[in-house]
Amino acid sequence: MGILNVRIFATTMLAGIVSLEGQTVRKRSTVLAEFSSAVEELCEAVSPGVVQIEVRSRAPVDREDGRRAGFFAEQRTSGSGVIVDAAGYIVTNAHVVEGAREIDVSVVDTSDPSKKNSHLHFPARVVGADKETDLAVLKIDATHLSVLLFRDSDTLKQGQIVFALGSPLGLQNTLTVGYVSAISRQLRPDQPMSYVQTDAPINPGNSGGPLLDIDGKITGINTMIFSQSGGSEGIGFAIPGNVARRIYLQLRKEGRVHRGTIGVVAQDINPIMSQALGLNRHPGIMISDVLPHSSAEAAGLEAGDIVLGIGGKKANEAHQVQAAILQLMVGDKIVLDIERSGKTLQKTVAILEHPNSPVDLADLVKDRSHLVKELGILALTLDEKVTPSLPELRRLDGVVVAAIPAEFAAMNPGLQPGDVIYTFNTVPVRSLEELRTLLAAKKVGEPIALLVEHKGTLGYVSFALE
Repeated sequence: MGILNVRIFATTMLAGIVSLEGQTVRKRSTVLAEFSSAVEELCEAVSPGVVQIEVRSRAPVDREDGRRAGFFAEQRTSGSGVIVDAAGYIVTNAHVVEGAREIDVSVVDTSDPSKKNSHLHFPARVVGADKETDLAVLKIDATHLSVLLFRDSDTLKQGQIVFALGSPLGLQNTLTVGYVSAISRQLRPDQPMSYVQTDAPINPGNSGGPLLDIDGKITGINTMIFSQSGGSEGIGFAIPGNVARRIYLQLRKEGRVHRGTIGVVAQDINPIMSQALGLNRHPGIMISDVLPHSSAEAAGLEAGDIVLGIGGKKANEAHQVQAAILQLMVGDKIVLDIERSGKTLQKTVAILEHPNSPVDLADLVKDRSHLVKELGILALTLDEKVTPSLPELRRLDGVVVAAIPAEFAAMNPGLQPGDVIYTFNTVPVRSLEELRTLLAAKKVGEPIALLVEHKGTLGYVSFALE
């Protein structure tokens, strides 16, 4: 009985007992036994592609009133991930590995079938992370790993059976079953991201694990729950598989995500707007503005156009426009079906990089002259070229961590991209050269304490020089 038979038995099980003139066509016990066996086979097939992730990190300590206490403490957290390439590439949530100093990945050992509960452990490095979608890509030095494939999440339908697999509350290789509750759930009006909603029980630790269909393919990456108790209440959310796949490819290739835009403002048509403008349409989407010199203007879109469809699919909510753009890469094209003056038109618009996005810190690092090997970082002197890429800082002079090169990541004492180093053992650090000079004067084993600003909070990163 193969994985594909799960579809057949799921349908049969839901149908229950079918009787014809008092004769039972199929016994309930037989149907349930077949379905149970099919799910067992599915679980056995996909489990090697799901990993447990243990993270040691530095986190700011909060006071009882919820404000930052001003210092950091070591913490250990866990999550889940899914292997998407046999060469050791893993997709997980960005929040799972945020601030990670050490990452341990536990992989099912498939070399000996008799040892089903045996696991191998690998250190992992972060290839890239994207906070907007809450996705990250890890790399472990392993080969011939079991891989799970992405499914076209646009084909999901409400009511489909799905399986969540991961390590909730640290309980490795846990399977839960549920349905697709909603296929495109927007949680906040100001965010274009839409999620797959499921009632498959998801708990802390499931984050980063896959939401699978009955063929064992990735329909989404589990990311969060709505809960009043802190536990699962049947309202879980997963990042759609299509979004996860595109973000994974970008992070793997460049270590960052280039945000795209077409230069339009899309607005929901409410009943009052519809009546006032004589649109006779609600709900619906109106393009209220087309930005000058944008790709939308070049494609011939105009303010007042009504969006009927996106990529060949009907659309009637403004967030669908941004959600569609979010799923595409810079350089891709999007097809919009519009109505203008009673006529239906089709416009093909190029996705361009957002012109107002600040320059990524990593893009400012041109060569290895920015490498501080002793700290395992690529760094920049804080100046007028760097500050636009950073939030408001506490001080004017310092050294900014631009990136963590993979080959020297083991030397990193816990610094993260965006951190700003202000002092070195009480000595102010005003430039990259000053930081190098101070490090060169220290011997291996000597203690060092760096005063660092991390997300608006000052704290010390202390370590012995290796």
